Amino acid sequence: MGVDDIELGEDCDFEQLLNESLENSEENSVVDGIIVKITDEYALIDVGQKIEGRIFLSELTVDGEVKFKEGDTITVMILSTRGERPNLSYKKVLQKNKFEEFFKKHEEDFEDLTIEGKITQVKKRGGFIVEDDEGLEYFMPLAQSFLKTIGALGKSIKAKILKINKAQNSIIISRKKLIEENRVNKEGKIEKMLELGKVPINGVIKKITSYGMFIDLDGVDGLVNYNEISYKGPVNPASYYKEGDEVSVVILSYDKAKQHLSLSIKATLPNPWEEISEQLEVGDTITVTVSNFESYGAFVDLGNDIEGLLHISEISWNKNLKNPKDMLKINDEINVEVIELDIEKKRLRVSLKSLQEKPFNTFVKQHKVGDLIKGKVATLTDFGAFINLGDVDGLLHNEEASWQNNAKCKDLFKKGEELDVKIIKIDTQKENISLSLKSILDSPAKQYQDEHKVGDIVKGMIKDNKEFGLFVTLTDNVDGLIRKEDLGPLTEDDIKVGNEIEAVIVNIDIKRNRIRLSAKRLEREREREILKVVNDDTAMTLGDALKDKIGH
Repeated sequence: MGVDDIELGEDCDFEQLLNESLENSEENSVVDGIIVKITDEYALIDVGQKIEGRIFLSELTVDGEVKFKEGDTITVMILSTRGERPNLSYKKVLQKNKFEEFFKKHEEDFEDLTIEGKITQVKKRGGFIVEDDEGLEYFMPLAQSFLKTIGALGKSIKAKILKINKAQNSIIISRKKLIEENRVNKEGKIEKMLELGKVPINGVIKKITSYGMFIDLDGVDGLVNYNEISYKGPVNPASYYKEGDEVSVVILSYDKAKQHLSLSIKATLPNPWEEISEQLEVGDTITVTVSNFESYGAFVDLGNDIEGLLHISEISWNKNLKNPKDMLKINDEINVEVIELDIEKKRLRVSLKSLQEKPFNTFVKQHKVGDLIKGKVATLTDFGAFINLGDVDGLLHNEEASWQNNAKCKDLFKKGEELDVKIIKIDTQKENISLSLKSILDSPAKQYQDEHKVGDIVKGMIKDNKEFGLFVTLTDNVDGLIRKEDLGPLTEDDIKVGNEIEAVIVNIDIKRNRIRLSAKRLEREREREILKVVNDDTAMTLGDALKDKIGH
């Protein structure tokens, strides 16, 4: 019986069981034998017993080739004689030789020896077989492993030598002992470090992650969180360091239960916020470098591990700016004004646009009421349209967009459409610019005036009857107004909606697109025309003229 054949519980004494198995048998003896036959699975070897012993061919195969042939002499170990046919092992002989070399070398100092190896076998109840790079096997009881059997096969481990038994050619190892020793050593080192207080300690960067860096402090690992690398705040560790770099750190805290050591790099550096507290104040102009972009703005570097926020609203007076990258690039050097400085909260806000003249002021210097200007439709609303005039916007109200009654900008124009407009008002207090499109277009009243004049007698259909007068449709897009006091002799039956009516043009306001009519003056105009006809040197008689004018 060999190490492979023994199954142990966690509380079993491995050495005791092994001794018992050897005392009661002649097994595990090493003998020379002759290979009498080699098959596809095993080799039959004559070891002087009643029947040849058998050894599996896998023990004699290296890199896919069998090392021996029939007739060769081979040294083997007799593992058992159950069923009369001896069970042999060539590998156990090699193990025995390796063990003897190991024992000879480490007989006096094995207790402090740490080995490295890979788990090659998992025993059901006993533990694990571990093999080092030299091929030497060790046995690690389950209770000494700090491992679960599931997933352990193939795992590389380090462990301490626990026992060596020369009679058994066995070496028992303990991963548990190594871990506990390391823990004690680590806590001892940490206690000494903690005694130093906030004194900087040198360490080597062991691993860099997205959330921080693991630092090796003479065998003790600690974590520098990405918040503790720079006074800028959370940063990408890989942008500052690489694995293997030596750094100075300060211990912030130690959680003994979790064995978590928190470190800081920035705590070893001068606090730049304290340095600028007496050097900088709100209103100062400083030169900074664009260091990073976010959707809400850009971060700028003062060059001393301090970053300030340049919000997108503080980049430009242009309200249509949506992305800081449209105006800035990484590493751009710009002058900005400090608009907020909170040393306690470590907050700095700066402004680029505050150092630039307001676009509205520039516009007012270059334009005046009455100017014609080109613009593009930027935004359409229910009440009008905002027209972009470069760095400022002007409002084109629905009433100023068209001579058409009740017309709306959102029905007339498209976003991005270019328009010629007129400045009709500049409000310097509210910084508003009012625009008009219809003021540069001929009004329907102007077109009507080209064919009619004040004093003409015209016909129209009554469109609406209001308390103050009648609206009369003269053409498809021109209405006239007869005020109540100008109705004259018209009766209630005459002024019903839909009735045709005659009146005299008394005023044409082409700017306001208004035409005033009067039925009251109609009789006087007719009389003037009759007198004109009477005084005309024609063959027409007075009776004929009156007949034409009064229709009878």
